[in-house]
Amino acid sequence: MAEPIVKRNLKLREAAEIYGTSERSLRRRIAEGVLPAYRVGPRSIRVSAEDVAALAKRIPSANPAA
Repeated sequence: MAEPIVKRNLKLREAAEIYGTSERSLRRRIAEGVLPAYRVGPRSIRVSAEDVAALAKRIPSANPAA
């Protein structure tokens, strides 16, 4: 039998620590509609680890050889 696919959902505090950003920045991205979030219970908000990682964009180097 195949194992179910489980997505890792993080608390905002955990996501902020792992990805080196602030909870406030994550909340802004949620409000902008850029970061999907899920409310678990009356106060707890969770975000997918994959969705937070996808926010990071590589900045092109000024040196084309790099």
